[in-house]
Amino acid sequence: MDEIWIEKYRPKRLDEVVGQSVVVERLRSYTQQKNIPHLLFSGPPGTGKTTAATVLAREFYGEAWKENFLELNASDDRGIKMVRETVKDYSRILPTNPLGFKILFLDEADYMTDEAQAALRRTMENFTRTTRFILSCNYSSKIIEPIQSRTAIFRFKAIPTESLVAALAEILRKEGIEYEKKSLDVIAELSYGDMRKAINTLQVAATYSHKVTVNTIYEAAGLVHKEWAIQVLSLALKGDISKARGLLEDAVIKQGISGQDVVEQFHRVIYDLPVGDALKADILFVLGDIDFRISEGAREIIQLESFLGYLYSKGSK
Repeated sequence: MDEIWIEKYRPKRLDEVVGQSVVVERLRSYTQQKNIPHLLFSGPPGTGKTTAATVLAREFYGEAWKENFLELNASDDRGIKMVRETVKDYSRILPTNPLGFKILFLDEADYMTDEAQAALRRTMENFTRTTRFILSCNYSSKIIEPIQSRTAIFRFKAIPTESLVAALAEILRKEGIEYEKKSLDVIAELSYGDMRKAINTLQVAATYSHKVTVNTIYEAAGLVHKEWAIQVLSLALKGDISKARGLLEDAVIKQGISGQDVVEQFHRVIYDLPVGDALKADILFVLGDIDFRISEGAREIIQLESFLGYLYSKGSK
């Protein structure tokens, strides 16, 4: 495997973009008109925002798309200096293509300061003739209203499970790698609709053996099995806290699974526990508190074992 799959299988045409049918249809109307307004792409990570921007450039400029497309990451330089220098310098350059405009793609624009966004607003107005701006962000609420009002907003959704599984299966077919069908469902569950995360997990799993299995997926993701999480929680609720603690310490201490990954897996299976909804709600509330404490630097194993103690106290009543 000498290539990174996320780049090797990145869509080159609008028809290849997965799981964003509404967005694709709207963008196709722009490619037919050979013109676009300023655009704002909003949505979760790994849903195709950057891909959509590069695909638009390919559709507009063909082989010369790289000469007419500039990608900047606002999280690298989020201040007003970046707007006043890099963005303005590029926008001032007259385009040489027949369409009469270039595209400047500003990724992770929600990381920009309000001051930088205000400066960007004026730049977008002053250089509309030579440059079209495409901004992408995870949270459109962090983009100031004057920019939102000057752009056509596209909201990307998490990739549906069926679309994600079909795309992964096609990659494995092209690579000639065998796989268990259930393994792709596991990737979809672990990825939460993030295609980038799914493909990267799949490639790592494919390096473990000649066949992608459920076990190799969990090893690639660095997570414990769903069944393990159910077993640990069930043992604690039934009162066998010693065995539950042993399984937990084996995963966190011996296998090196991070505490936050264990919390994430616990969160996935709580609704599968054979307990009432009121208790599930209580467990979720306490688990959220445990997650916060771990993120603030508390010792993982102590926090997780305190969670088992809470389950024991609830199950023994």
